[in-house]
Amino acid sequence: MSISRRALLAGTAALPLAASAHTASGVGRPPMNSIKDQITQLVEKYPDGVAPIVELGDRVLRQVAEPFDAQVDDSVLTEFVELMRRTMLAAPGVGLAAPQIGVPVRIAVLEDPATVSEEVAEARHRYPLAFFAAINPSYRPHGHNRRGFYEGCLSMPGYTAVVNRPDAVDATYTDPTGHLHHESFEGWQARIVQHETDHLHGTVYVDKLETRSLSTTQNYLDNWNDPIPTRAAKALRFRLD
Repeated sequence: MSISRRALLAGTAALPLAASAHTASGVGRPPMNSIKDQITQLVEKYPDGVAPIVELGDRVLRQVAEPFDAQVDDSVLTEFVELMRRTMLAAPGVGLAAPQIGVPVRIAVLEDPATVSEEVAEARHRYPLAFFAAINPSYRPHGHNRRGFYEGCLSMPGYTAVVNRPDAVDATYTDPTGHLHHESFEGWQARIVQHETDHLHGTVYVDKLETRSLSTTQNYLDNWNDPIPTRAAKALRFRLD
């Protein structure tokens, strides 16, 4: 079974092979002032482009993000969400949290075209997720089933590792128009929701990974690129739910 490199790049919140041209650690970010000023400065600086992605080690990725509470008006919020979506798609990834572009506010964008083979889609329960922006999201596990798969992060390019997560979650969030949503997600969609919401608590996937599974993305592609990481778990001796 083979997967195209671009499809693999969009594996979770992303499975990046290398830092992209617009990935930076603390470069090009607005100063740490008010949420309103940070959002406004970003949308003014990148009206049609993409924002630099903050890399692991930057303090903003370890902050608990502030709730969004109308710090900017609806038009600026719309521009900010569109900027986040452009940045996510250009990376490419299937999710992006506001702290990843330097703003510690509880906003995330998610979208997964699920351009994978039928074998992978079935094994990982990975099916298309239409774009949505989640404001002040939260989740809780639904049921007791857990599954482990390789994940990556746009803020830690070049590495991937297995994270055992609940296979289904119940999520609550508000959309940019102010409507409250209560939705259930399963499989890969639940994984994306958890990964991005975790960012808003200052938690990165490396905090939850199976340590012995950690691999460079190239080693993953060369050795462990299976629909389910059973073979990797046996060879590298890590737990797989």
